[in-house]
Amino acid sequence: MKLESVTPESVALRPAETVMRLARLGSFHQSRLSFMRVLLRRLKSESWRFERRAFEINTQGVGHAVYTMHGPARSYSLVAFAHDLPPEQRSDRVIATAWDATFALFDGLPTEADIARLSLNVPLQEAGRVTSRELTVSRANRSVRLFEHVVNCLSRGLQPMAADIEAVGYLMRTTAVYGSGKLGAADREGIADRPEFAAPFQAEMLTVFLIRAFALDLVEHLAHLRGGNKAVQIEPTLRRRFGIGNSTGLGMAPFLLNHPILLNNWINAREIALARVRSLTAISPAEAEAFRIMLRRGRSNVDDWHSEHPLQSGKIAVLKTDLDRLAAHIETGVLEATQPWDTLYLWSEKELSLDGQELLVALMMEPYGALIDDLPAQMSADEGAGFGIDGAMTVATLRTVVESNYAWALKIDWSTPESQARTWYVSAEKLEPRLGERHSEPLDGYEQPLAPGRDAALLYEDLVNDPAEARVSDFLLRHPEHRHILRRVQITARHAYAEIRDNTVSADVMPIDLLRAKLSFFGACHFDPRSDRWVRINMFRNAPFPHELAEMEFAGWTYPALSEVPT
Repeated sequence: MKLESVTPESVALRPAETVMRLARLGSFHQSRLSFMRVLLRRLKSESWRFERRAFEINTQGVGHAVYTMHGPARSYSLVAFAHDLPPEQRSDRVIATAWDATFALFDGLPTEADIARLSLNVPLQEAGRVTSRELTVSRANRSVRLFEHVVNCLSRGLQPMAADIEAVGYLMRTTAVYGSGKLGAADREGIADRPEFAAPFQAEMLTVFLIRAFALDLVEHLAHLRGGNKAVQIEPTLRRRFGIGNSTGLGMAPFLLNHPILLNNWINAREIALARVRSLTAISPAEAEAFRIMLRRGRSNVDDWHSEHPLQSGKIAVLKTDLDRLAAHIETGVLEATQPWDTLYLWSEKELSLDGQELLVALMMEPYGALIDDLPAQMSADEGAGFGIDGAMTVATLRTVVESNYAWALKIDWSTPESQARTWYVSAEKLEPRLGERHSEPLDGYEQPLAPGRDAALLYEDLVNDPAEARVSDFLLRHPEHRHILRRVQITARHAYAEIRDNTVSADVMPIDLLRAKLSFFGACHFDPRSDRWVRINMFRNAPFPHELAEMEFAGWTYPALSEVPT
């Protein structure tokens, strides 16, 4: 395959009005561009070396451990603290004050003095403070259903049942992974120039990757302490079926709205990857077979996906039907046609659900690492550079941008109760974002600026009354209340995918669409909504452990391996 044959792309990127709708964003799946997979590809290609430098945990499961990854230029160490938490104190809420385990990712190799300092602060989380030597701070709780069960099985010389693992999928779930200056940790700007952190959220993904290793080591250690010589370790293939759980609520939803340039860069990279693949004029037999294998692995992954939420369970059922239709369709010779991926994608737009279309997008990328693996380095953003307002822009130009990029918002009747039924605010009691009912709760004065569609429509009402030749700087002197949305509008003029093109305060808004969009870029799978406002996920399931990086098959570890595929 010659890369120059598809650069620039002969197939145009999908337009923002197609991609940036909440229903489609809420149908995204993990892909080669997802941050977990970006991290593990780098660790493997650069031959990062794992070392367990300390593991001092007593029979009550209390103590500390140090897990280190040594890279070409630097080392990073997860300092883990295990606690004996009474069940009644176990909570995943932000306002919790105690956890089963707490963590910090240390820049380098911690000394005994560093560990002593961290032991006085990391277990306290928000009540403690760390330094710029720490890159992240995190905490996790044990699975009530599975942790003790696995310890008990192993201590008696038994392997846990695969069905029990599948029912939960993790031994611990993180309740927060803080970075970017939180609690005194290193600012993103201080580490952004390091190659290993060029892609977004790499320090956070490394933290979770090492937490997973710690969780599995901890259950095996406790089983050995309980069962002595009778205890066994988890069989390696079964071991890799454990991921790290996470329950994500509305706290994550505003992120995509508050980081428009970063959002643009994520979506833009994904759309470039899709366009590059669709632009290929032919598929080699090896690429066609690789896709067929990944399609079967993708179907196996969907078969393992369960949810009690009626909306999600219905989407899973439709997705299975989509994959059956896709498998049948590729046997009609479509992969041998001219520009086959473009033909296949255009077929999917007519024949598959949004979930099916977006899973096809992810699967189409799988055989083409050489074509698209350069893109994650372009997915970070210096959003400060886009913060300034161009005061010299004319009102006429600004009106044109609003008419083009917010046409969807100008069509909404914002005077109806349904169009502004919800209000985003921050709960003083829970310290978390909330979505309240505008017309029945006393939320005036607490609203967060998270309704860009409505605000753009209000901006436009004042713009149409201003002289076309007037400057934005003069307009803002008369209408300073529009500064926030005017900045967003100017950002969309430079970044096509910076704005979600849907009403985020309507009566029928689904916040879990925002959550799934972000989590898909993390690399999460098996989304399990518990309501329209929070979702459970699994991270690093099926991944190798740090000591297995050199040996593991990597083409698509997120998808469960098949018996026909060597691992």
